[in-house]
Amino acid sequence: MKEHEESTIPQATLEARRQFLKLSTMFTAAGALPLLQRHSSAMAAEPDAPLRIGYLPITDATALLVAHHNKLFQEQGLEVEKPRLFRSWAQLVEAFISGQVNAVHLLSPMTVWARYGSQSRAKVVAWNHMAGSSLTVLPEINGLRDLGGKTVAIPFWYSIHNVVLQHILRSEGIEGIGEGTPGPKQVRLVVMAPSDMLPALASKQISGYIVAEPFNAAAEVLKVGKILRFTADVWKDHACCVVLMHEDDLDKRPEWSQKVVNGIVQAQAWIQGHRQETARILSKENAHRYTPHTYEALARVLAPAPRQNAEYVATGAIRHADWNEKRIDFQPYPFPSYTESLIKMLKATLVSGRNDFLQKLDPAFVARDLVDDRFVKKAIAGIGGMSAFGLPDTFTRKEIITT
Repeated sequence: MKEHEESTIPQATLEARRQFLKLSTMFTAAGALPLLQRHSSAMAAEPDAPLRIGYLPITDATALLVAHHNKLFQEQGLEVEKPRLFRSWAQLVEAFISGQVNAVHLLSPMTVWARYGSQSRAKVVAWNHMAGSSLTVLPEINGLRDLGGKTVAIPFWYSIHNVVLQHILRSEGIEGIGEGTPGPKQVRLVVMAPSDMLPALASKQISGYIVAEPFNAAAEVLKVGKILRFTADVWKDHACCVVLMHEDDLDKRPEWSQKVVNGIVQAQAWIQGHRQETARILSKENAHRYTPHTYEALARVLAPAPRQNAEYVATGAIRHADWNEKRIDFQPYPFPSYTESLIKMLKATLVSGRNDFLQKLDPAFVARDLVDDRFVKKAIAGIGGMSAFGLPDTFTRKEIITT
């Protein structure tokens, strides 16, 4: 690593490491036990708790926030509190496991870690969105090989971002490492909070980052970085964040759970025809102030100008124009084929911390055990089927993963 990187990265990454260590503790049976006990006490004291949403201020939370803003949960007859904003994944996970919130969006690989590391009784009930992430680099970086010997930030070890990044690096003969100084055919990966990534890139503390929107769009707007690849141009229509709920709620309050999922599915269908309005709902100009982001950056993601795709094809950020991928898209069904492929990909991905359980996981079992699709299937049927999202009326698909 270059000397200026070594001296300036630690302040951004030390807190991320602390958060990762905190999550590592929570994602063990022993570490999660006090939180799970707190959750049990909360459930006993408030068996009919209102809907309490936890989220990070990124586009991954879009469906949850739109459903709240448009009062879709209230239309289902639910009592719902104002969504609670968290600044880190560790804070969000702690609040969920302890029962402070009962519906969250979480990085899809993180749900694997949660269920099979901490034994947390939680299930994926829907996808929150597809795509919505990219690899953003300094203007002078023109290809993956230019990242050799440099540092790239990831939002978390258990993230689709880390999985896809290492996949495309390997295709160019480049190894991702977690510690030490990278050689010419290595890239050092550092975990960094999304909000720290843009300043770190602007000051050249890092050479790139891979993360959810709108931090990639913000780098373009501020002209401090450019998009090298879109993750959904590597893994077609991949999920990023999913909706996680407590198994206790799913088992003991099935009607309540159905209404929650109904609201999320209806929000995703509404977003399809209201992308500019969605950007305004999420922007800091909205009275709810769900996120600190500008409408300009959010609209670049949710409602991009047609010319943008042509520019990305020309630069190579999009190599599969025939896929007709949207920069971010919405459909709620958690395809089993995705979960199975994710487990296989995770096994081949460098992840820091306790990960011995990964090699023991059977992909087909995880697809059945981690996901409860009863509610989302019924919710999708209620709005006319998968055609509401422009998809065939089937709950199977084939994963397409390339480089």
